[in-house]
Amino acid sequence: MISYPNSKLPDVGNSIFSVMSGLANEYQAINLSQGFPDFNCPEPLIQLVTQYMHEGFNQYAPMPGVLKLREKISLKTEKMYGYRPNQDTEITVTSGATEALYAAITAVVRPGDEVVVLEPCYDSYAPAIRLSGGSPIYVPLALPDFSVDWDLVKKSISSRTRLIIINTPHNPTGAVMTKQDMDTLARLIESTDILVISDEVYEHMVFDGKQHYSALQHPQLRERSVVISSFGKTYHTTGWKIGYAVAPAPLTNELRKMHQFITFCAVTPLQLAIADFMEEESHYLQLPDFYQAKRDFFLEQLKHTRFDVIPAAGTYFQLVKYDTISEEYDLDFAKRLTREIGVAAIPVSAFYHNKTDNKYLRFCFAKSEATLRAAGEKLAKL
Repeated sequence: MISYPNSKLPDVGNSIFSVMSGLANEYQAINLSQGFPDFNCPEPLIQLVTQYMHEGFNQYAPMPGVLKLREKISLKTEKMYGYRPNQDTEITVTSGATEALYAAITAVVRPGDEVVVLEPCYDSYAPAIRLSGGSPIYVPLALPDFSVDWDLVKKSISSRTRLIIINTPHNPTGAVMTKQDMDTLARLIESTDILVISDEVYEHMVFDGKQHYSALQHPQLRERSVVISSFGKTYHTTGWKIGYAVAPAPLTNELRKMHQFITFCAVTPLQLAIADFMEEESHYLQLPDFYQAKRDFFLEQLKHTRFDVIPAAGTYFQLVKYDTISEEYDLDFAKRLTREIGVAAIPVSAFYHNKTDNKYLRFCFAKSEATLRAAGEKLAKL
């Protein structure tokens, strides 16, 4: 009999996104759980992909990414954040932001290192840290606004701290870090060799007149940060899995060593199409208004429910608090909501390493008005 090796991630099963989407399909529920739009990407972008496929651009792209796309990323970064990264040495196109995260983490984390993680957090951070031999050091965000308690962060830093991971706008909470937050982080690590990964995939989804403040705008953070973005979020193409990382040349060099042995390159015609479509600056410049309208419409539907709501400051996720409705564990409540009410959500405990239950659910509002209205009607029956 074969003796199979022990699991490297024995406590990891199917992601909560797979679980809840599967449950939504089983019960024919409206799926507001997994974060993907139910509307299509811009038609001109589809036409560009088709054009490049027909023109024969179907072989490997350069490992760092198609040059034209890296040039467009460089120009866009300068327009948005006042810093122009070198397209040859500081920008890497990846197979989605999750691959960029994995490549960045594995490039810098070694056995015995500690990584400060603010939670609730995206579920790929900790497994990548652990697979590299590092230890996640969890720091909870402060309720009810999920702001960063920098005193707690300071207390979590040790001589073994290699990396701090931040995420703004924040998944799952919708919180947005400020310039003051970035200044505080910079002061906290200025006399250390601690590096930063700044997960900024929802950079164009910030509401109510607020601004996204990128680590790339902060000179002291920029020199020690890997900043990660996602075309999947920006262009409603989550299934294309095209993201990118901006980092100083020494960090980029190490990240690319990982990237070349994970996927080697991202899909060629998609990169070329996105590079051309980036000329349409109005798309991403109008994205805050586009998604705020969806958020506001969904909030209007939620007024007819028993949920307590603080409007999301960013992303396309809205948290709701249900403690006045039920004392059920949030996963049990989310499953019952799917089965009995017909709307699927994500329990926020899934974003905590110890499954902390503060009685929150996360809904995705990157949906058509018809979908959001139908969901609201169902939720009002609860």
